[in-house]
Amino acid sequence: MKTRIALAQINVTVGDFAGNVAKIVAAARAAHNDGAKLLIAPELALSGYPPEDLLLRPAFYTASAAALADLAAQLKPFAGLHVIVGHPLRDVAHGHGNANAPIERGVPPVDTFNAASLIVDGEVAGTYRKQDLPNTEVFDEKRYFASDPKPFVFELDGVKYGVVICEDAWHASAAQMAKAAGAQVLLIPNGSPYHLNKEAVRFDILRARIRETGLPMVYVNMVGAQDELVFDGGSFVLDEQGDLVAKMAQFEEGNAIVEFDGAKPVPTAIAPELSLEAQVYAALVMGVRDYINKNGFPGALIGLSGGVDSALVLAVACDALGADRVRAVMMPSRYTADISTTDAAEMARRVGVRYDEIAIAPMFDAFRGSLAEEFAGRAEDATEENIQARIRGTLLMALSNKFGSIVLTTGNKSEMAVGYCTLYGDMAGGFAVIKDIAKTLVYKLCHYRNQATTFSKQNVIPERILTRAPSAELRDNQTDQDSLPPYEVLDAIMRMYMEEDRSLAEIIAAGYAVEDVKRVTRLIKINEYKRRQAPIGIRVTHRAFGRDWRYPITSRYTEPVE
Repeated sequence: MKTRIALAQINVTVGDFAGNVAKIVAAARAAHNDGAKLLIAPELALSGYPPEDLLLRPAFYTASAAALADLAAQLKPFAGLHVIVGHPLRDVAHGHGNANAPIERGVPPVDTFNAASLIVDGEVAGTYRKQDLPNTEVFDEKRYFASDPKPFVFELDGVKYGVVICEDAWHASAAQMAKAAGAQVLLIPNGSPYHLNKEAVRFDILRARIRETGLPMVYVNMVGAQDELVFDGGSFVLDEQGDLVAKMAQFEEGNAIVEFDGAKPVPTAIAPELSLEAQVYAALVMGVRDYINKNGFPGALIGLSGGVDSALVLAVACDALGADRVRAVMMPSRYTADISTTDAAEMARRVGVRYDEIAIAPMFDAFRGSLAEEFAGRAEDATEENIQARIRGTLLMALSNKFGSIVLTTGNKSEMAVGYCTLYGDMAGGFAVIKDIAKTLVYKLCHYRNQATTFSKQNVIPERILTRAPSAELRDNQTDQDSLPPYEVLDAIMRMYMEEDRSLAEIIAAGYAVEDVKRVTRLIKINEYKRRQAPIGIRVTHRAFGRDWRYPITSRYTEPVE
């Protein structure tokens, strides 16, 4: 017997129970109209993911339970449709016996679960509780949830389906337990955030489960952004041999229908694979769009310098929001090259944003005059450079306060790593778009954006921005390489030390000069205090500065090079 299954790759918002219910109901209506018998929504689709410490508030679980009941009632008209939906669950029978009892921080949870329920004809027909709770990288589910090692299997059209949630599929036990309980197909709701090459990792992990169980798998991932995290969708179906038979597009919200002939999936549409640059660029666009829209900002402000970093941020912002919601401000000083002003104005013209110039020389002179007596007898140094950056930050924040738009900062990961940035200057703002993008990748993304045919405008970044030497332009004849190793060297050392946890000795053995390795890693260490004060930004690597980088600010430890 053939059964149509709907994959609801939806973009939900943390805490928006009513809005999330509406999205699930809309997906169910479309699925029912398409003749589907089963619909699968992502992990914690009802509450949004990750709710973080909202999960320590009893009222949040009460709201979740009410939303689940509301969802079930709204699904009742779709007779015969089975819906799997993820939600947080507090089951007092497992713990305190009181739904209003406080949830104690630092105490292992006993009655709160990451759950997925089956809704049929207006009723909750059964619930699965996640078994394997991730506690690495950006995940800390053991802080919030208890594990419940019990399978959940249900029958539809003569086929038995087993439910496991996200991390469960990364380990053998839950899938094997479902098979032992009779499952012939595994359904996997997910809240799996994107990072570079994540899709290949997913395929490898799930194919390992298929080799162990011989069961086909339906993997449904959410799409959209939540603070630093971007969920890329890319939901798919693997048959019992591990072959890809269906796949949805990454970074696009939508529904898809797959057909099963008994327990065997029928091959259907497979979305084309995106290049690495296309994936990262789409992640940045989605991250900006959702952060700004879900938080209610009317638009974005960008300090445009005529350099490559602000050019990339401007392109991303325009693609995310539309040019009418983006404003670029050039703030030249006496050290700003004419070509920087020319290139900034030209790019603003190409993308079609409002562009203004506010000269900072009068303000810089006023600061120097006010400080002249204090600074008497001391040569100019980074102090005067930082004053210029802070003037610019103050101007942008004033415009933000007056008009409500959020300031998007333009610092890249390489600069954030080694502190080549100014507190309360170019770090001033609300959202750091390229905070996890190494400088070498910045250039690749700019070239990709200029050539990509998926956008209405190509070549939006003037070529000279991509070919001239990068410079902060805070003193005469300045370039970044005056203060830093070449970016190819800096980025490689940063990646091995910060993302891969390689020792200094290993990095040196890979061919990098001892002095460069010691210098870069020392700069990473001593600039932790700056990064702690930086705005959050979009995560695209498996380890970004932020929630999965937790190094102390105060530390005297120095790693030996041998």
